[in-house]
Amino acid sequence: MEFTTLPNIKNKVSRVGLGTWAIGGSLWGGTDEQESISTIHRAFDLGINLIDTAPAYGKGESEKIVGKAIKKYGKRDQIIIATKAGLNQETEGKVFRDSRKKSLTKELEDSLRRLQVDYIDLYQIHWPDTKTPFSETAETLSEFLKQGKIRAIGVSNYSIEQMNQFRTVAPIHTTQNPYNIFERESEEAIIQYAEKEKIGLMAYSSLCRGLLSGKMTKDRQFKGDDLRKGMDPKFQQPHFSQYVDCANALNDWVKKKYQRPLIALAVRWVLDKQVHVALWGARKPDQLKEIDQIFGWKLTKEDFDEIDNIVKKIVKDPAGMQFMAPPER
Repeated sequence: MEFTTLPNIKNKVSRVGLGTWAIGGSLWGGTDEQESISTIHRAFDLGINLIDTAPAYGKGESEKIVGKAIKKYGKRDQIIIATKAGLNQETEGKVFRDSRKKSLTKELEDSLRRLQVDYIDLYQIHWPDTKTPFSETAETLSEFLKQGKIRAIGVSNYSIEQMNQFRTVAPIHTTQNPYNIFERESEEAIIQYAEKEKIGLMAYSSLCRGLLSGKMTKDRQFKGDDLRKGMDPKFQQPHFSQYVDCANALNDWVKKKYQRPLIALAVRWVLDKQVHVALWGARKPDQLKEIDQIFGWKLTKEDFDEIDNIVKKIVKDPAGMQFMAPPER
């Protein structure tokens, strides 16, 4: 395992963090609590010490499972819990951005209860709420920090301009953005900004919802409410076939050049782009078995160019991530 440091986080942080969106079940076709807890414990045993969750993952289910897993595992002081706030789920069937002080205060207490802890290591605003002054949101998180209920402040999916507004009132210790071989909207500007301003950079969707896992096939069927069944355009034609073909070509390339699997390439690519922590989503222990393949090698500039050429050659109809953005209040 490789480790790094994040602002305001006392412990060294594993450069691979466990993402728990799928563990929440909602939009992923359900969940198995015991298998999820076993997955979390397996991640800890492999050296992962950062676990990323959110109330929006299964309306609190992910946080509850994470809390149970940590309670059972112990070593709370060695585990870095990152969760989020700013999505209002109080109205049945409706979710919207809400970073008002009243809403955030309730969310924090609910998260602490579900996680069964008295502080959260990294508290992140899930999506920017432009209907609420950024100063109000920043002041609220600053209060949480002073109260000792959180140890670091993070934002997720914020633009540089929005981060600048937030930082006039409170510090931003980390920013979390979608980033992988197929999705690079935040590539140059955000990376340079984070480096210049000494903000920890975290990447979610490192495996692009499984497209870069090395397990995806064109005949894959998605069950229940799995977002890949209809919401995510990358998994609809003509996009899906192109992405699977590209993943197969990348798999052939990395096996030939480095004798590594595609899943390791996907995460290595993110880490070698100056990202501090890449989130690896898993809900079954065996989905973590190739983590050791990420380490002990690095990509060169020539490698990045070759990967870019493969993607440009095969993915002729790229699809974005706009489907993921929740509505404003």
